[in-house]
Amino acid sequence: MMAAAKPRIGLSRRALIKGSLVVGAGLVVGFELPVQRRQTIAQQTPGHFTPNQWIKIDRDGLVTIVNSVVEMGQGSLTTMPMIVADELDADFDKVRVDQAPANPKLYANPQTGNQSYGGSRGVRDHMQMLRKAGAAAREMLMQAAASEWNVPVGELETEPGVVIHKSTGRRLPYGQLVDKAAQLPVPQNPKLKTPDQFRYIGKIIQRRDTPIKVNGVAIYGVDVQVPGMLIASIERCPVFGGSPKTFDAAAAKRIPGVKHIVQVTNGIAVVADSFWTAQGGRKALKATWNEGSLATLTSAQIRQGYEQAAKQPGQQARKEGEAEKALAAGGNVIEAIYEVPFLEHACMEPMNATAHVRSDSCEIWAPTQNPGGSQQTGARITGLPVEKVIVNTTFLGGGFGRRGEQDFIIDAVETSKAVGAPVKVMWTREDDIQHGFYRPATYNVFKASLDDKGMPVAWWNRLVGPGLQVQKGRVPAYSLDATAMAGARDMPYNVPNILVEWVNKDYGIPVGFWRSVGSSQNAFIVESFVDELAHSARQDPFEYRRGLLGKSPRHRAVLELAASKAKWGTPLPPGLARGIAVCFSYGSYAAHVAEVSVGPDGKVRVHRIVGAIDAGIAVNPDQVKAQMEGGAIYALTATLYGEITIERGRVKQSNFHDYRMLRIDEAPEIEVYILDSGEAPGGLGEPGVPTVAPAVCNAIFAATGKRIRQLPIQTDALKRA
Repeated sequence: MMAAAKPRIGLSRRALIKGSLVVGAGLVVGFELPVQRRQTIAQQTPGHFTPNQWIKIDRDGLVTIVNSVVEMGQGSLTTMPMIVADELDADFDKVRVDQAPANPKLYANPQTGNQSYGGSRGVRDHMQMLRKAGAAAREMLMQAAASEWNVPVGELETEPGVVIHKSTGRRLPYGQLVDKAAQLPVPQNPKLKTPDQFRYIGKIIQRRDTPIKVNGVAIYGVDVQVPGMLIASIERCPVFGGSPKTFDAAAAKRIPGVKHIVQVTNGIAVVADSFWTAQGGRKALKATWNEGSLATLTSAQIRQGYEQAAKQPGQQARKEGEAEKALAAGGNVIEAIYEVPFLEHACMEPMNATAHVRSDSCEIWAPTQNPGGSQQTGARITGLPVEKVIVNTTFLGGGFGRRGEQDFIIDAVETSKAVGAPVKVMWTREDDIQHGFYRPATYNVFKASLDDKGMPVAWWNRLVGPGLQVQKGRVPAYSLDATAMAGARDMPYNVPNILVEWVNKDYGIPVGFWRSVGSSQNAFIVESFVDELAHSARQDPFEYRRGLLGKSPRHRAVLELAASKAKWGTPLPPGLARGIAVCFSYGSYAAHVAEVSVGPDGKVRVHRIVGAIDAGIAVNPDQVKAQMEGGAIYALTATLYGEITIERGRVKQSNFHDYRMLRIDEAPEIEVYILDSGEAPGGLGEPGVPTVAPAVCNAIFAATGKRIRQLPIQTDALKRA
């Protein structure tokens, strides 16, 4: 197996700053400006966005577009170049796409400043920058043609890969213009196409990564091969926060093929000539552990602590009017408690990374969502300058936020450094599930008061659980964690008195960004409770929501689209019922309708899911649908089966036999409808997740009269006597 391909573009900082230059007989356009000039240029052109991507056009007309957003199944190797190629007016069939190396100075997300990818930030954060990159290059090529023909540039237009003189019909391919164009300054505010001029944006384009994934050519992290490479597997303390106390490696070292036993930050690395030899070495280790303060912790204790914490006031996340006074005034007061469990990401490709640490360099091959962070990690561990650390990003066998963490990168770099050879560290499925960064478990209390028409006059919600940003040290411990409140404090319904609070209760279980993060659980609790209010008011759940969304037109529009396409209100076959939910997350608005039946044994069957999304603009509609479909399956898996439980500081689940995935014969029919609002682009990877669980659970109530307030769905409670 060949090693992962290295990036095919490598230009100096000085060359980039020049704005345009000839490299290898081709035109390369750079958009990163010198630090000392940025402020001046920004003042000259207020609000100007200076892109930092690359376009390379060779003399033979080959266009190379560098994609900075890592490919983890969301289609970035197709969608991002589509944006550039559209403004450039390139022939997309002749465009080559290269994956950017780790270099935050050149390839950082223009909004976050980091070369890290999550939060559905691909199109929505990069689209304007990429369009300007393509448009600027196109203007330079047209100006070069105008100079060649000695005509005004206004007399020119382009077709894919060609500049045309309209009045005479003369044509010059881009490849013949690169030398002249390379001498021109880069336009800082190029004219962009209007939507009616788009050739690719909004059209279905076949994904670039599909053929090589089907034929096995694609290189994932587990596929990487480096000359002289060893394989390592790490024995870890079974308790979170524990560390090695003693270990006897004698028996492991006697196994043929075991080369080294070394202690690293995350445990004891067994380094061997193959994965199975390393596994045998792990089993032969005799290790004892300092299990630490969590050695007696259980899920029952966590829940009890949450319940007690919920009795205390929390930090105010949102306050409008006087919700507590309105509740105290009486009326029809509805109360409910909702609970969600810890969840693991369960990427199909377990964590892995390969590193080769030398005295003067470090090279990493990894399926990482965080190339920039991985480069920093390599520099920190090796003591090398950051520019001496090369990160090659492979395809990711699932990301979902898990691969933004650095633990598996640390494993590989530390082990390679310790043994003086290239090392691939491979996790087992058990390692993955029992040593992850979990979606937080939370405990959520609701109260609402309805007037005599069934309309809510007060909404009170207290959420209890750990904060991702707080635990990771990104915000102070005393501050409000925005990720914990996403989907709850921005509840869209028109209620005059609202109070939403958060109580930070953290038992030390590592938490991480799980697909759609806070919205994944908070949409479930909010949309389920809204459904309770609708039924208490004896109103149709769709019409009830619709009536409360007068101040949220985009919520209302996707809700109406989903309901219309699902034929809400029309009769269903006996035993089936519908549920509905709507939510804003990551810049997009999504709604789902689920059609569900419940058998006498309590088994839930989801027959059909109808989704609607307003992501502003759909660059590749087929990929929008794919993301919504994938989000629905991911969410449905968690709704029916997902639960991580803790016993004596350990994760009880270990593999897919007790941490189940949705099987193909359980998958529902899924329909997706796109509402193109023409607004700024929103995210796609996450917004398809949050509204699935509440739509399904609301349908269960409609079918059985039993309300699901705790996930995953407990079938025993749904059994009919």
